[in-house]
Amino acid sequence: MEHFSYKDNNLLVEDASVASIAEKYGTPCFIYSKAALEQNYQAYEKAFEGHSHLICYAVKANSNLAVLNVLSKLGAGFDIVSGGELDRVIAAGGDPKKVTFSGLGKTTQEIYKALDTGIHCFNIESEAELLRINEIAVNNSQVAPISIRVNPDVNAETHPYISTGLKENKFGISMGKAIELYLHATEMKGICIKGLDFHIGSQLTSIRPILDALDRILTLNEQLISRDVIIEHINIGGGLGVTYENEMPPTPIELVSAVKEKLHGIDLKIVVEPGRSIAANAGILVTKVEYLKNNEEKNFAIIDGAMNDLIRPALYGAWQKIVPVKKAAGNENTTYDIVGPICESADALGKNRSLNINAGDLLAIKSAGAYGFVMSSNYNTRPRAPEIMISGSETHLVRERETVSDLFQNEYLLPG
Repeated sequence: MEHFSYKDNNLLVEDASVASIAEKYGTPCFIYSKAALEQNYQAYEKAFEGHSHLICYAVKANSNLAVLNVLSKLGAGFDIVSGGELDRVIAAGGDPKKVTFSGLGKTTQEIYKALDTGIHCFNIESEAELLRINEIAVNNSQVAPISIRVNPDVNAETHPYISTGLKENKFGISMGKAIELYLHATEMKGICIKGLDFHIGSQLTSIRPILDALDRILTLNEQLISRDVIIEHINIGGGLGVTYENEMPPTPIELVSAVKEKLHGIDLKIVVEPGRSIAANAGILVTKVEYLKNNEEKNFAIIDGAMNDLIRPALYGAWQKIVPVKKAAGNENTTYDIVGPICESADALGKNRSLNINAGDLLAIKSAGAYGFVMSSNYNTRPRAPEIMISGSETHLVRERETVSDLFQNEYLLPG
């Protein structure tokens, strides 16, 4: 089902007019489709039919409470990387017993909170972390469920900033040290071993690297079994890619079917942690063209959105499709760099885009539902954009636009 479509040359999100939403809430603004979030999540549920599983949505992709609430009502678990994200999950109605806690810098306070709320599993990133969790659990007369994140040294074939499964990356435990650490964990009174975990990167457009990693992890599991270390689940991480331009990433059913085939005859629950593949193409960023500027080398469309609203193009060189909210008549396109008002040369949300536009027109930057608002900032004292959720023809403001006074409220002048 197409959740972003044109009717009479006007862009709709589900059955709601983007132009009308922008007129009511201003620009820039993020707009999400509830039906798209649901459909993308349910694609994973359908793929897992008949196999024990837990789908833990990666909160870091889009942590708006309404987004989390939509997914929690579908039965989703959640993958978190901070105590703050755990608080968000609980506030949105999520079940802590379906929470996996990833990330390599868990603080003492965060570990206490996660233990007290009864999360499903800690994904362990280092020996030091395991020792800390055990100490806290013993001191609290608790037992911490853990999975060790193993770094399988597999090239995810993605951008180096979002590749996490190579020896040179900061994440996980090496294959060589994993068995030793599991055996150490069996001796710890505050630890209960639950699983094996790996995550090799994000925006994966092939399942081959995941299956290569899984082969290595299953070999490791056989070695653990020979040493009487028995796990209940295998966590394959997340990272399934989406179509931004011409990519053709595998579908959830293609990924899960291949994983289930690898696990044929092996009685292990599968945990998966998708984020981008659920949220990215469920959202857009809408912005207004303020000025058109031409010089000898380039044509620029200067918009009111900027790298503080959507940092992916500046940070990763990411490409996201940019379309007019209202299609103009004729084919008199001009090639523009779509740039914002931030005082940085990197502040471009799209380069060399062929568009028929005028000052005052609205543009929609697609695939902005993941790593959009969550990575936004107040650089140049720019209030963050509002977030709006669409359900059919109904429009719901799920986060208000910040004001400049909001940005000042925690700052103080010196006395005198």
